[in-house]
Amino acid sequence: MDDLIPVVNKLQDVFALVGGSHIAIDLPQIVVIGAQSSGKSSVLENVVGKDFLPRGAGIVTRRPLVLQLVHQKANLNGNVPSEANPEENSSGQGNEWGEFLHIEGKKFYNFDEIREEIERETDRITGKNKGISDSPIRLRIYSPNVVNLTMVDLPGITKVPVGDQPQDIESQIRKMALNYIGNPNSIVLAVSSANTDIANSDALKLAREVDPLGLRTIGVITKLDLMDAGTDAMDTLMGRIIPLRLGYIGVVNRSQHDINTKKDIRKSLQDESAFFNNHPAYRTIASKMGTGFLSRRLNHLLLSHIREVLPDIRSRVTQSITALQTELADYGDPVLTTRASKGALLLQLLTRYSTMFCDSIDGRSKELSTTELCGGARVNFIFYDVFPHQLSAINPVEFLSVNDIRTAIRNATGTRQTLFVPEVSFELLAKQQIARLEEPALRCCHQVYDEMIRIVSQSQPKEMKRFTNLRDRVVDVASNLLTQALEPTKKMVTDLIQIELAYINTSHPDFIGGSRAVAQLMERRQDKQVKPEETPKPNHMTYYSQSLAQSNSSAPSTVPSKVLPAPVPQSTSNSTITSSSSSSAETGYFSSFFGSAAPPKKPQPRSPQPLMPTNDLPTATVGAQKDLLPAQLRAQTAQLTEHERVVTEIIMTLLQSYFSIVLKNIQDSVPKAIMHFLVNHAKDHVQHQLVANLYREDMLDELLEEGDQIAQRRTQCIETMKLLKSALEILNQVKEASYK
Repeated sequence: MDDLIPVVNKLQDVFALVGGSHIAIDLPQIVVIGAQSSGKSSVLENVVGKDFLPRGAGIVTRRPLVLQLVHQKANLNGNVPSEANPEENSSGQGNEWGEFLHIEGKKFYNFDEIREEIERETDRITGKNKGISDSPIRLRIYSPNVVNLTMVDLPGITKVPVGDQPQDIESQIRKMALNYIGNPNSIVLAVSSANTDIANSDALKLAREVDPLGLRTIGVITKLDLMDAGTDAMDTLMGRIIPLRLGYIGVVNRSQHDINTKKDIRKSLQDESAFFNNHPAYRTIASKMGTGFLSRRLNHLLLSHIREVLPDIRSRVTQSITALQTELADYGDPVLTTRASKGALLLQLLTRYSTMFCDSIDGRSKELSTTELCGGARVNFIFYDVFPHQLSAINPVEFLSVNDIRTAIRNATGTRQTLFVPEVSFELLAKQQIARLEEPALRCCHQVYDEMIRIVSQSQPKEMKRFTNLRDRVVDVASNLLTQALEPTKKMVTDLIQIELAYINTSHPDFIGGSRAVAQLMERRQDKQVKPEETPKPNHMTYYSQSLAQSNSSAPSTVPSKVLPAPVPQSTSNSTITSSSSSSAETGYFSSFFGSAAPPKKPQPRSPQPLMPTNDLPTATVGAQKDLLPAQLRAQTAQLTEHERVVTEIIMTLLQSYFSIVLKNIQDSVPKAIMHFLVNHAKDHVQHQLVANLYREDMLDELLEEGDQIAQRRTQCIETMKLLKSALEILNQVKEASYK
């Protein structure tokens, strides 16, 4: 099971080369945090058994150090290279050495050189005046005296900036530490000094923010030998003050005097063991104290943690590879340099675009949305929801007053007095209302055109996204095709309206006809006589009923407004019809239901009314002025006769009936015209237009030119995929029995 830690070390190296922006896989590791000068570096040196970390006053660790310890078997002769044996060091045959990830292939057998390289690499990024950086230094140490471990040494928590450190140095170090210990797969090694109150420990306070229950935090208490005489840290070590599930381990580091005199770490570890065995308070727990126990404990914790998370790491790596393969497929293969290959690629892209465009209209797209309408469904919504609503909002008798209808009737009869409903006036009023349908019909054309332009911009194969020039030119050609088809579509829609205006078909089977119009009028009047207190249901006639009432409110009517004229004797009626038949040839089908018209009333003498005021005219010109007519005359000064009221209401009913017929025709024919002249035309000709305009040899290089970012991103994806595949191979080397 010890092989698991080297596996994770290899994965860390791979992921370091990949970069954190491409994948998000949290590997198990031990993160060392603590206040400045709390003894973190000394603990790590004791674990390694070598003096290799930079030392000095103030903040020394200024970049994260990822330290990978690999247990290396000793040579058969047991030789260990040292400064006293430089030949062995230079030969590279020693048992202990270090390697930096940023210096490939070089082994450092002299640990003083490792310290110098750490200082040099730190100054290269942060400068020489105490600056910090979150860019890690990766160091791997091979030794027979270490256990397999992976630890991250972070800069010590400081309060006051020094040198060229920024004023927010504390918050920067805090943010860096939280970034590492926030990894749920990390184990937090919180280092605190025994000669300070544990309740004031910066390390434990920081660890509690990400691990409030203390489930993955292990405490290390340093400087136990520096406590005041008669005191001990038993309460802290036993977890009575701040409990941690992984517990506390006490260690004794070398003093500054020992460091200055270069006391051997092995001798220091022996003195540490003697301290715990001989101390009256710690002798009972001496077997669970010291650097040796700390190393074994960390190794066991890390192995157990790796065993738990390794299956998830394997799954995450596989998912990352799949995601990269999908992204790489979107970028496509690099464009070949031959003309034939470029031409084949261009023709393939144009064909895919045309297919996707047609599929989007027909609802066969592979990327159908479940949250909103898209493609052809939006066109269908315009045809069957928006357009009918716009048509139904048109009132067939709106903007027609009673006086307008009466004026049209009088103009249609000329010098004759009307006896029947003139067809000319009905056709004039009907055409006036039918013409109002042209505006919503043309608006429907533009709405469908806008949706087709939307489909043009959205129907782009993934392979085309990398060719920005081709994408823009394809959109231009398809948009021009729609623009050219829009004018014939609008002309056809206009012609449909003109067709309805060209002939008013009063023989249509759905037209109400004159007889039924009169019957409905009589029923309404009878209902008013029987139930005068009931309010009629509001409809298109309400406006005209009010208008009729207003037109007659100025003077009393001589004919009752709620009854039809009484029938006249047969002889009188026949003579009237006979005398008027020769002069009323334009009555047409209305004569079949208007044969019982009221006899003409004897005219009542009325005082003459001047056509325009004459109060301010001179006396000599008043008589002459009475003979002049205004430039514009309207039939609104006289009171409506009963005959005019009946004819007006009949025309209202007929207009409503015929308008509903035309409305159905337009609602049915306009979508058909738009589909034929615009939508289907675009589907049938889009590929032909694209090939005719873009499939040209002199445009291949321009259209198939990739952007720099696309090519760079494709290269990154290929390199990242190779590294992830190597990581997956590393994981596959671990047998399931190793972590189950």
